Amino acid sequence: MKIDVPEAYVPQTPESLPALLGSVAVIRDLLGGTPDTWTVEEVGDGNLNLVFKVRGPAGGIAVKQALPYVRLVGESWPLPLTRAHFEHLALVRQARHAPGLTPAVIHYDADMALIAMELLEPHIIMRHGMIDGIVYPLFAEALSTFAASTLFHTSDLAMAAADKKALVADFAGNTALCAITEDLIFTEPYMVADNNRWTSPQLDGLAASIRTDSELKVAVSRLKVKFMSSTEAMIHGDLHTGSIMVTQTDTRIIDPEFAFVGPMGFDTGAVIANLLLNYFSQIGHEDGPGARDSYRDWVLGSVEGFWNEFHSRFLALWRNEGKGDAYPSALFDDPVARIRLAREQERYMADLFADTLAFAAAKMVRRILGLAHNIDLENIADADVRATAEARALMMARSLMTSPGHYGSIEAVTAAARQWNAIEPFGAKV
Repeated sequence: MKIDVPEAYVPQTPESLPALLGSVAVIRDLLGGTPDTWTVEEVGDGNLNLVFKVRGPAGGIAVKQALPYVRLVGESWPLPLTRAHFEHLALVRQARHAPGLTPAVIHYDADMALIAMELLEPHIIMRHGMIDGIVYPLFAEALSTFAASTLFHTSDLAMAAADKKALVADFAGNTALCAITEDLIFTEPYMVADNNRWTSPQLDGLAASIRTDSELKVAVSRLKVKFMSSTEAMIHGDLHTGSIMVTQTDTRIIDPEFAFVGPMGFDTGAVIANLLLNYFSQIGHEDGPGARDSYRDWVLGSVEGFWNEFHSRFLALWRNEGKGDAYPSALFDDPVARIRLAREQERYMADLFADTLAFAAAKMVRRILGLAHNIDLENIADADVRATAEARALMMARSLMTSPGHYGSIEAVTAAARQWNAIEPFGAKV
């Protein structure tokens, strides 16, 4: 892939960034002082980008700059800088539909593929807090609000058809990021691929069985088709606990560079997948057997709370603000028709729930067998313990993907997680 890089583009460093930002009046006013008094710290720990914290006498900002390649791999994997454009578009629209749940955008520099935004402090990445066993009591409410609001308001249920088609066009160019998802989530974990890795030799047998599982490969291919062809709503595209920054009283969703108009269940499934992976990982983070049982209960309670609150919020938005060209209100203006519409709304949500579980399964598999892993599991030092947690998650993921219709409620999902978490996949207790 040949990457078009603007002539003015320069990857920033802590030394060069103050001079660049110093030309922006709103940033100078926010930080105070002069650029030579500002401190810059590079804090990016993700797979793709540079991230800086910039502080001045009056305040601070966060700065994110895209690189023309995948940072995790290096220059051998080029990646368009235009992903910063799509991230900026998504942040602006998300702020409109879910105010207070994303970082405020301060400045966008297209030539530098750089976004300056609100510095979230004392927030931490939620994934790190969950590894440490921290409870976030407002998380389920905040994330269900974000997902319901952003997905509903960018769907045909809320938008005029022409506006929705324009939204699809706005994000249609984010093809490189979509390709990463299509390859790393829906394809490579189910075949021999150079990018794949797993806990070996413990998971060698499970990895091999997945590569020969025709039923699973058909199921994930159906999901891939839906991901590639469905235009239900503008989705975040990478909505996991590593893209959420939290305190005990505030939740913010960050990093929507994978945003495009796709299937809603991909976002809701990503949330549930990452909570389940953290649940299974607790065996590797507790001080002794059962020491984190209460935290496990909170994690599964958050799975239930997220979906149930999302379900109720999404339906409430549809009933109160469903003015889009789908299901036009003029067709449902009598009592009998409204009853039938209510039944149809429940069917719609049941289909979305099945999609959610199947996409959750795909996200779980890729985080264990694919290129980019979760530190929830990756940071477990004992390979046997890590493999036990991963095997449990993989076996549950297969059930969710091939038989999502067998789970009639989110409570059935969490009950199944408890059952999978009790098995000994390698025949010996760890």
